[in-house]
Amino acid sequence: MSSLKDRLYRVDTVPEDFDFNERVVEVFDDMLDRSIPCYQNVIGETSRLLASHLQPGDTVCDLGCATGTALLYFARKLADHRFRFLGIDSSPAMLTKARLKAEFYVENDDVSFEQADIREIDQPETGTFILNYTLQFIRPVLRPTLIRRLYDNLRPGGLLILSEKTILGDKRLNRTFIDIYHDFKREQGYSDLEIARKREALENILIPFSIEENIELLAQAGFRPVTTFFQWFNFSSLVAVKPG
Repeated sequence: MSSLKDRLYRVDTVPEDFDFNERVVEVFDDMLDRSIPCYQNVIGETSRLLASHLQPGDTVCDLGCATGTALLYFARKLADHRFRFLGIDSSPAMLTKARLKAEFYVENDDVSFEQADIREIDQPETGTFILNYTLQFIRPVLRPTLIRRLYDNLRPGGLLILSEKTILGDKRLNRTFIDIYHDFKREQGYSDLEIARKREALENILIPFSIEENIELLAQAGFRPVTTFFQWFNFSSLVAVKPG
């Protein structure tokens, strides 16, 4: 069940604002692969962390699961570990696609999807929460409360996996990283016009933190340790542990 090619930001089809609607859903998997460097690597290495750290019966909860790509990969890759897999998203269109994909790609009764606001999460004793390129869409002032809520819902020893687009404090190096990222997108077939229009659509919607700010956010909630396990220029993945 392949995704359509992402052509949303060509001249004749560009939407006014970025939204996780039906049009985005149809091209979302292609958008992920062509817009997030090393996306498949991050998912693969995350599965290694889950396999090594979690216990049988643990719940892996993917927040902002979109079309379920990552969660369904984990369900297949970790089928022998007896985990429960739960995807949560606020977009009905995304979840419709996720459930359809699940019917085709997994034979696992422990995979489910729920429509909900992740800021109101209530899943006590969860083994792992995954926030893949999701926190950056939450207003900065609301992020500390969400992270504390996730901390409270994790079992002792549980993990929070956070992957985000990030910024640097040094303006020159930050500009260099952005330029390299735009080169990556050109290599994936995006035109300069598509890159510019996508960036404009995401302005004031996707608000990135620096790696240091994300680490501090997690540490203030009580996570120890917090460390980076993957980085590609201005994209970073962190793992945070709830002590216990």
